Amino acid sequence: MTKVTAQMSVSLDGCYTGPRDPQAPTDMSRWMQGPEAPGFFRVTRWAVDAMAWRERQGFAGGEQSADSDIVAETFAAAGAYVMGRRMFDAGEVPWGDEPPFHAPVFVVTHRPRAVLERRGTSFTFVTEGPGRAVELARAAAGDKDVAVAGGGELLRQVLTAGLLDQLELHIAPVLLGDGQRLFDGLGLGADDGVELVPARVVESPGVTHVRYTVTGRSKLVLDDRGASGELVGR
Repeated sequence: MTKVTAQMSVSLDGCYTGPRDPQAPTDMSRWMQGPEAPGFFRVTRWAVDAMAWRERQGFAGGEQSADSDIVAETFAAAGAYVMGRRMFDAGEVPWGDEPPFHAPVFVVTHRPRAVLERRGTSFTFVTEGPGRAVELARAAAGDKDVAVAGGGELLRQVLTAGLLDQLELHIAPVLLGDGQRLFDGLGLGADDGVELVPARVVESPGVTHVRYTVTGRSKLVLDDRGASGELVGR
């Protein structure tokens, strides 16, 4: 059965990149010089060092490790991808003629564009929102999963819309202090939460991989166990 999955590298204090650049550059060279890049490359260092990631990018070298196995597993499981327009704009040139996805990609955007065909990958631009993009990706994924490739804003939208089945966090042992936090701005009420069930933990020296099954929203309730009678309900 096709699942909608997402995975994100984050710091221990929940940041997936440095502070957002107010100028929102779409040129990669400008982005590299901005405030987002240092934090991003710190939390994704484990992936860049992994042999499977480097092979997928067309690079030599890398380490064969548990981290590399997880990268390979992630690519193998995905039959289609959903991503945000900002991520696509930043990656279009660096990805070149053979992007690393090797599957259909559905880009959530407000700016229409014709389908872009690359070797092994097609990019379809969806203007009807994340729900429609996930629907199209499900149809294209066959018996594989739909992977939400990012960025963080799109992942939050998919999560709060109840469309996500599985979330895997790659937690780097670093505190960035400031940056874009993955779960800020979820739009949940004070008595509302998204429940996650841990399904797998894989530890390595540079990162801890935690996979969760997303069970959906539930109301938060006060725990009055052990309270004296006069405190109950206060």
